[in-house]
Amino acid sequence: MGWFWADTAPAPVAPHPLPRGNAEPPPSCPMHKKPSPPPTRLPESASTPQGACPYVPPDTPTPASTTSPSQHPPAKGLLARLNPLNNMPFDLSNSRAANQSQDLPLSRETSTIPKGDGSLWEYPSPQQMYNAMLRKGYTDTPTDAVESMVAVHNFLNEGAWAEIVGWERRFSRGLAHGYHICKRGEENANVVVGQQDILDTEWRDKEVPPPKLLKFTGRPGDMTPKSQILQWLGWAWPAKFQTEPPFDRHDWYVQRCDVDGCKEIRYVIDYYEGNPEPTGEPVFYLDVRPAVDGPRGAAERMVRWGTDVWWRASGGTVRELRKLEAERKAAEEAKAQRSR
Repeated sequence: MGWFWADTAPAPVAPHPLPRGNAEPPPSCPMHKKPSPPPTRLPESASTPQGACPYVPPDTPTPASTTSPSQHPPAKGLLARLNPLNNMPFDLSNSRAANQSQDLPLSRETSTIPKGDGSLWEYPSPQQMYNAMLRKGYTDTPTDAVESMVAVHNFLNEGAWAEIVGWERRFSRGLAHGYHICKRGEENANVVVGQQDILDTEWRDKEVPPPKLLKFTGRPGDMTPKSQILQWLGWAWPAKFQTEPPFDRHDWYVQRCDVDGCKEIRYVIDYYEGNPEPTGEPVFYLDVRPAVDGPRGAAERMVRWGTDVWWRASGGTVRELRKLEAERKAAEEAKAQRSR
């Protein structure tokens, strides 16, 4: 996941529907692992899209850059030939590969994810994805599976961005505003921010600019502290906590702007594989949250998850229903007294 592309080309609007079929990832893809139990203690807001795709290797971090496609550096070495926005070669061909068994679509899909300059990130065409996989050594990739892999790749990225937008809706105006939104639990918070579904990325705040994805990096070999703790708990209490580690990790760097200016927020994303659907289709869980790079990130996580746990544990919904019932009875009694 995370193979965004910087150069522009006409493409349909994302996300497109996840295809249904028998195409499966190649054996070398992490999605080909044996399905594992769904991870425990993931936030209820975590997306659960279906499918899988290749990921950005951990030794190719993506630096920030505003280089446009027309400003390609001269190819004087390996780094000079890589696009700094995605660390993929500038000259990655969109042409049919040698010994390719069938033609693949050349069109590319535009995401809903804005870059730092306001344009939208683009996804690779199936042909470019196939050529990239060949370069990375996945020579056993079934050609007829590539289109499904690209669709799943795009869908997972859209789900990750929707989760980030959900965090930004809550905390872009500060911790106090975020607490006001979160204090009645996740379900009520989604109503307050106007979230329509899990892939809703529309920004409705007219006074605060929408967030933008500045850069990203794949780090599948580096476990986050949270995922490591879950593994330790699984070792100590396997009956309750045992689960497979995440098969991938991403760090996304997001621009957050408010009345005081803009700042860069790092988000961490753990990708887990869950039990497949009865139809055999795989299920995945995205655990998305701000990185704890300082007190602000830790506070945002504590406010969002702590208020939700407290709301449910203390019977917040029941308390509200009782309060509404008491108000209704009081109104009826007041009306009866006035009518006497």
